[in-house]
This record gives sequence, structure tokens and C-alpha cells, in this order.
Amino acid sequence: MNPTTGVQGITETDIANYLAVTPGFFERHADLLSSVQLTSPHGQRAVSLQERQMEMLRERIKGLERKIVEMLRHGQENVAIADRLHRWTRALFLTQDPAQLPRVAVEELRHEFMIPQAAIRLWGADIAHAGEHFAQPVSDDAKSFAGSLALPYCGVNAGFEAVSWLDDPATVMSLALIPLRHGAGDASFGLLVLGSPDPTRYQADMGTEFLMRIGEVTSAALSRLLPAAA
Repeated sequence: MNPTTGVQGITETDIANYLAVTPGFFERHADLLSSVQLTSPHGQRAVSLQERQMEMLRERIKGLERKIVEMLRHGQENVAIADRLHRWTRALFLTQDPAQLPRVAVEELRHEFMIPQAAIRLWGADIAHAGEHFAQPVSDDAKSFAGSLALPYCGVNAGFEAVSWLDDPATVMSLALIPLRHGAGDASFGLLVLGSPDPTRYQADMGTEFLMRIGEVTSAALSRLLPAAA
């Protein structure tokens, strides 16, 4: 006989449903609780129903404890990231000379988030900053690529022009390219590039929400370098 079909059409589901809606059954048949023997998941020994329930509860409690520990760890990591972001943003606010903002943004990013290499280029900067490193010429292809990015690009180094802006381009295996613009839908006026020798540091399937926030803050700070009419 198939145990799942029961006897005379009664299935295990029928029995389970009956017990679920008839809590007084085990009160009327209390002796069953002590006589039912189940196999322990921790060996082949037989245990009582009560002991099996206790084992199930202990396993459930352990699972909840693991989830709590994981939540606490994620919470601590998020606090640490928020602290780093705060210090980086504060450094930008404290920079009085607008021409120093790209350097401060890059250096503080590298320091706070342990980024091996980073660089910024602006193609919409005021003519007064034409001689600055961040305002060096950028090809139309690079500008077009930055303008096409609705989200930051994360992935392998596929020979992007922006990699050549870094101090040691040959060592870059993965990178993030973050367009700089005033708001969604606006034309880009620059590009922030983050590079790493670790091929897994920036991956195509990673979340980009945090990088988007970095781009928004950087764009807002560097808007001081744009022409007054921009």
C-alpha cells in the first residue's frame, strides 16, 4: 500500500488537515504522544514525538540565530560604508578651491574605499580650467559612451579609453565607469573611472546603487567647475 494514499481513499493530507483542525485529538489520546517513535535526523535511533519536536525547534532556533548574526554583520558593514561616504563627502565640502575638487574626490575615494586607481575627466569644464589635468582632451567616442550610460558600467577592462587616464593602466583588470551629469536624462559632462587589478572587484552583475550615489555627489561637487551658464 502506498503510504501517501492511505486507506479507502484517505490520504496523508486528509489526516494532517484533520489533526490541524482538531487540536483536542491529542488531548483525548495523550498516550499516542509517548508511544509514537520517529527516526532522529542525527542518527538511526528512534525518538519520541516530543523529542523529535524539540530537535526541530532547536534546529529552527539555530537557523534564526544564524540569520540574526548575518543581519548584524550586514548592519555593521552598512554603518561602516555610511561613515566612509560621510567622510568623503565632508572632504568635498571642505575644499574651497574648485580646481582642487577632482583631485580631492579621487584621492579621498581611493583612501576611504581602498580603490587602487581612480581618475576624473571633464569635457564641460570652464575655459579657466583648460590647463588642468582633469580637463585634458577626451575623444568624441569616449564622450558618446559616457552619454549612453544610464547606469555605471562595471566589468572587465575591454580597452576603454578611460583606462588610459589611470596611473598604471596595464594593471587594470576590472573597472567601474561612472558618468557625471546634473540629473537623469541630462547630457554627461565628465566621467569617473575606478580601476582594480582584481578581475572580480567590479563585475557586470554587481549592484550599482552605491556607485550611482558616488556619481551624483561627484557631479554636484564638480558642477562648480562648469561655465556659469551651464
